[in-house]
Amino acid sequence: MGGPCELQAHVIDGADDASAAFVAAEAEVRRLEARYSRYRDDSVTTLINRSAGTESGCVVDAETAALLDFADTAFEQSGGLFDLSSGALRRAWDFKAQRVPEANELAQALACVGWQRVDWQWPRLFLAQGMELDFGGIVKEYAADRAVDVLRAHGVRHGLAELGGDIAIVGPHPDGAPWQVGIRHPRDPGQAIATIPLAHGAIASSGDYERWFETGGTRYCHILNPLTGWPAQGLASASVVAPQCLLAGAASTIAMLKGAQHGPAWLDALGLAHLCVTPGGAVVGALGGA
Repeated sequence: MGGPCELQAHVIDGADDASAAFVAAEAEVRRLEARYSRYRDDSVTTLINRSAGTESGCVVDAETAALLDFADTAFEQSGGLFDLSSGALRRAWDFKAQRVPEANELAQALACVGWQRVDWQWPRLFLAQGMELDFGGIVKEYAADRAVDVLRAHGVRHGLAELGGDIAIVGPHPDGAPWQVGIRHPRDPGQAIATIPLAHGAIASSGDYERWFETGGTRYCHILNPLTGWPAQGLASASVVAPQCLLAGAASTIAMLKGAQHGPAWLDALGLAHLCVTPGGAVVGALGGA
């Protein structure tokens, strides 16, 4: 899930112990990790990617179909910037080695990217030879949403699920007070650049500070543009509040790829509260409490 994960809940006097709710919510997160991890030979992701280039394609279940439908909509509404097939760009970018790829390496990787080349006709999915899908950009946020669904089903009314910094909220504190959510400063990880109150919904952040390297005075981050193959530029971070964490996460990633000139305006047009930070530390937008 990309970082520390935490479940919090208030146990109201007279209510059942929350331990069963926590066990069930954690089990749901672990189920999704196993189901969609690209590192597991038995995952849905691996099954799909092994089918690339075959005439029969891959038949997917209803849960995976819903995620594919979401990805298809996000691709269309982002002008192609949100693309589940962009994971192929990892073949060119090695952030551990801190190396900028050669032009031919990037071209070869880009040849295997493009959701428009995917034939998705429920329940069957066809990938062109050499293509692969990576659900890593949406499953963490989807898992946060599912975790709070499980908590609610077990009677929890006041709590939250945080998975690697992305948060879905069950409900406010018992007295109605919102949770105080800190937004990480993209250049000072020990500090919050803002704190916002949230009583419901979700918040997700994307930034250039998780996996990156700098060379020649240029910072290269892991958020890669599927249209060009190059890392996002112009914003250091983008945080978005939305009714679901899945939507907040996709929107924050798209805003990062659109950059300072277009990202905040695009979020404004969608009516999503946001806070974007430029590499120089300027704050664009404002996250109102909810």
